[in-house]
Amino acid sequence: MNKVTTLKKAVFPVAGLGTRFLPATKAQPKEMLPVVDKPLIQYAVEEAYAAGIRHMIFVTGRNKRAIEDHFDTAYELETELEASQKLDLLALVRSMNPSDMDFSYVRQPRSLGLGHAVLCAEHLVGNEPFAVLLADDLMVGTPPVLAQMAARFAELQQSVLAVQEVPLAHTKRYGMVAGETIGDRLMKVSKMVEKPAPEVAPSRMAVAGRYILTPAVFQHIRSQPTGVGGEIQLTDGIAGLMTQEAVYAFQYSGKRYDCGSKEGFLEATVELALAHPEVGEHFRNYLKNLQIP
Repeated sequence: MNKVTTLKKAVFPVAGLGTRFLPATKAQPKEMLPVVDKPLIQYAVEEAYAAGIRHMIFVTGRNKRAIEDHFDTAYELETELEASQKLDLLALVRSMNPSDMDFSYVRQPRSLGLGHAVLCAEHLVGNEPFAVLLADDLMVGTPPVLAQMAARFAELQQSVLAVQEVPLAHTKRYGMVAGETIGDRLMKVSKMVEKPAPEVAPSRMAVAGRYILTPAVFQHIRSQPTGVGGEIQLTDGIAGLMTQEAVYAFQYSGKRYDCGSKEGFLEATVELALAHPEVGEHFRNYLKNLQIP
């Protein structure tokens, strides 16, 4: 692969049905569920933008039009805010679609797994390295988690996976990796398994919802048989990529909220509300005085 120091493209697989949040997700995308005052997908896009990425690629499905509308220009709303001299809100709305950011959308026609969703974006990614961000995983870090990973990618010029240590009992929920530690929070991956049982898990290091991948991964995703759950797994494609080139796991600095679960979504809402400059102080006082039975 040619030396590339700037990561330009990010893929957001957003075609899932969000069944764990029914009935809230019956008519709206789960990625549009708000944490305080921003939908989940906006947190992910802002994280990618902070990492220097300017081309956002969404792999969507039916009933996901709200995501496209959210990042489009809302002429009527902007005109009304401008006429009402609500300039702070006008600037906020316009900040979601900066002039140097491009958006592309492609449909995933069938729910065939995360690997298949990434493969749907191949023609838009082309022969470039790219990031994959799962909006269900709301990541908070300083600097932002993907920016931390992009800095490592600039040095390594090979695929980088975000990882975190999880309890052994939780290995069935994640792709798990093992390998040789080669630096501060950095591992060269030698083994990767999708959702193993605790007794056969290669380690307690789990892949979180952030990836930086080289374009060679596409051929390995395409050639993989269906894996766990009868789906085309991204983990299996990355495992295939490891036979061709190095893959690294990076233990990021920050916190991940699993907003694909109700518990994680509520935790994110409470903690981000406490940190919010507008409502944080009031919300903190409210919680202090709350009588919990």
